[in-house]
Amino acid sequence: MTRTFHCLDDLRRAARRRMPGITFALVDGAAGSEISNHLNCDRLEHVRLMPRVLVDISDRTLGKPFLGQNWGLPFGIAPMGMCNLAWPGTDKALAAAAVHYGMPVCLSTFGSSTIEDTRERAGDNAWFQLYVGPSVEGALELVARAEKAGYQYLVLTVDVPVVSARIRERRHGLEVPFRMQPRNFVDFALHPAWVFQTLIEGVPKPANVVLPDAGKSKTTFTRNEIRGHIDWDFLDRLRELWQGKLILKGVMSPADAVRIRDAGADAVYVSNHGGRQLDAAPPAIDMLPQIRAAVGSDYPLIFDSGVRSGEGVVKALALGADFVLLGRAFLYAAGAAGERGVFRLVDLLSEQVALTLGQIGYPDVGTIDRNALAVTQAGDLTDLGSV
Repeated sequence: MTRTFHCLDDLRRAARRRMPGITFALVDGAAGSEISNHLNCDRLEHVRLMPRVLVDISDRTLGKPFLGQNWGLPFGIAPMGMCNLAWPGTDKALAAAAVHYGMPVCLSTFGSSTIEDTRERAGDNAWFQLYVGPSVEGALELVARAEKAGYQYLVLTVDVPVVSARIRERRHGLEVPFRMQPRNFVDFALHPAWVFQTLIEGVPKPANVVLPDAGKSKTTFTRNEIRGHIDWDFLDRLRELWQGKLILKGVMSPADAVRIRDAGADAVYVSNHGGRQLDAAPPAIDMLPQIRAAVGSDYPLIFDSGVRSGEGVVKALALGADFVLLGRAFLYAAGAAGERGVFRLVDLLSEQVALTLGQIGYPDVGTIDRNALAVTQAGDLTDLGSV
């Protein structure tokens, strides 16, 4: 069945049919009018690559060393909260794919699985993403758990000082913790497979935080809690405490990227949260070459936001990224066909990356640079390719 999925759009359409509208809104939606989300994709589509000829591309290498580990692919799975809402068991499917293909999978603080379970499933492929809620000490307890479990990579998300207004979620009545409300009865009734599997697996909930209505006296996090009280001093403290690789996610300002580099972080993660935070934010791909120019040619950069294909992965690498993570794409795949859909997506992306490398004359994905970019006669890419 998965062979009927020939591109991400096929997976997205299948996910929309199989998932209740309320959960599809969580996966597919973005902030405000969702303009930032659309611009992420549109601007990346406008980036053009230069076809080259008479290059021996019979053997193409997709593996890439990054932050001290040799990965089987130049892309991985971005942190996403409550993945099991897309389809029951999605967290397990993502971990299985990470191990099978040798790529990273990043567990969110709001993940449906515990820090310990994900580490056990994914091994050294598991990264942990940290949100800092109302309690700094509570966040540091999560860091300690990640360290004890054996994580080597910690991703601190810094672009959610407050949670944005996500209109589609509000229209569907989505709440955290997730509830099957009477207003959504018809929606659930039209998607019995999702409901049946969810009842078997259990209604997803954030596995690493205690929510205020979880039946316990201690509250460690609220989804809409103001998180903007962490500052540069907190970064210094975290850098001192965490001995593994430290990555800061959600960086769009070149000046911030330089300061983060100088504070001792191991990598900057360029992202506008997939358009799910500030709807007026610039497309992330526009900022990537500017941040690359600011931090220098050798400093590690990760990129996400708007990547929907293997060509998109190659474009981000050409514009300055060292590694690419994808989020929504993997939830579409899980919603479309569970674990089989996730594996099919990785195969599709890998094939697309390999085909793109062949067309532009780069046998090794690790050698992609700005020379792979094409600047059109109209100058559409001058601002992207010349920074």
